Amino acid sequence: MSDARQIRIFDTTLRDGEQSPGCSMNLKEKLEVAQALIDLGVDIIEAGFPIASPGDFESVREIATSLGNRDVEICGLARSNDKDIDRAWEALKHSANPRIHVFLATSAIHREFKLKMSPEEIIDRAVAGVKRAKSYCDNIEFSPEDAARTEIDFLCQVVEKVIEAGATTVNIPDTVGYATPSHMHDVISSLVNRVPNIDQAVISVHCHDDLGMAVANSLAAVQAGAGQIECTINGIGERAGNTSLEEVVMAMRTRNDFYNCDTRVDSKRLVPASRLVSAVTGMHVQRNKAIVGRNAFAHEAGIHQDGMLKERSTYEIMRPEDVGFAATDLVLGKHSGRAALADRAKQLGFQLTGDQLQSIFGRFKKLADRKKEIFDGDIVALVQNEILAKTTEREWTLVTYTVELTYKSTPKITLTLKRGEEEKTVEVCDGSGVVDAAFLAVQQITGIDLDCKEFQIQSSTLGRDANGEVTIETEYEGEIYRGRAVSMDCVEASIKAILNATNRIIATSKAGA
Repeated sequence: MSDARQIRIFDTTLRDGEQSPGCSMNLKEKLEVAQALIDLGVDIIEAGFPIASPGDFESVREIATSLGNRDVEICGLARSNDKDIDRAWEALKHSANPRIHVFLATSAIHREFKLKMSPEEIIDRAVAGVKRAKSYCDNIEFSPEDAARTEIDFLCQVVEKVIEAGATTVNIPDTVGYATPSHMHDVISSLVNRVPNIDQAVISVHCHDDLGMAVANSLAAVQAGAGQIECTINGIGERAGNTSLEEVVMAMRTRNDFYNCDTRVDSKRLVPASRLVSAVTGMHVQRNKAIVGRNAFAHEAGIHQDGMLKERSTYEIMRPEDVGFAATDLVLGKHSGRAALADRAKQLGFQLTGDQLQSIFGRFKKLADRKKEIFDGDIVALVQNEILAKTTEREWTLVTYTVELTYKSTPKITLTLKRGEEEKTVEVCDGSGVVDAAFLAVQQITGIDLDCKEFQIQSSTLGRDANGEVTIETEYEGEIYRGRAVSMDCVEASIKAILNATNRIIATSKAGA
């Protein structure tokens, strides 16, 4: 594959991905994800929209300052106006390899109803924005928002003018997920054939998944000449989400015979990156999700199993270990030491620091006292819990609880929480079940009234003694917040998930104060 065309991967998990309801991340979580993206080998990280909020600005600045290096470009988004662009540069200026991403809508519907600007005014504003950004750094990307619905003649004019003004990347967004593969192929082909200075910039594509075609549209764009794909881990993002990074990467690698393209992404880091983003956002990865879903390499049908035993390639076009799944589910127990735990975590894709290993090993020993066998899913849960503990500000923590419940009776829960040195205890004899009672008890102590929109519980491994993973989605003052926790005790996991969401609300309120 040495002669394969290299496609640049522009990851926007921290910007567009975070715009998915309930997926907001705090600074520590963003730094954790950004480091995972660097380890994964993406080319560009869009760290945020600096002018959107003080928190966004601080996140972009911290990522640019502490993680920006010559191997990865750190990008900040800006509308095509001076204030946005100046703010973006202020956040990016300490990065070793900064990029300013300027955007302006170009489609007729946006021009008429949102911007109320003529085509000539759009071109003037776009050129001015690119020139302003160019005065700060050489690496400038321009996006004509809603490009897929923009008249092709006008789109070609805009692209030519912004390249002339200094844009080094021109991104073609399918902002509302309207395009089809043949449509996207035609748009990119038109730019390649009709824009005279197109060879002076990289063509990028940013597709949304409203019609389920984001990956197909991105790959069609690559066939037509695009050199960059904008995508997110697990395909998270607004509405139906964005192009899935893991899917486009593995599509080009697995079908290199067809695309003759590849990326510099380390595919063995895909599953760990997926698990990390799922943990910090609380967004579950569907079991049948391509590449990183739990069932992606599962074969239940007898004829498939028979074929796999005889020759794995009969029903498997990729090896699970190539994307980061462990080849076997190795069992550990209470006599396993730190070295065995560290080695297994590494095989699962997690590089643990000394402090992380020390903390996880203590929890591992406690779990091993309660379970006879520790499976890979348990280790993943332990690592994800460590990440959550490290990145989530814990205003309130669980001290203890008791539950009294008999058949068809109203549950009684006594709950004690701690904030700083203060402990508070309440007794609740209400609710339609234990989880409802737990919500009421947490609300009484914290004063945060949660409206639960979704409650999910699933096992992280097989067996009756499996860990229970609880994820909740709540609404507070019009915003969606998620909470997640894992424990062998499902009531404990439920309480901790509720607290996780509550602490996120408190942290967000403090950041906005």
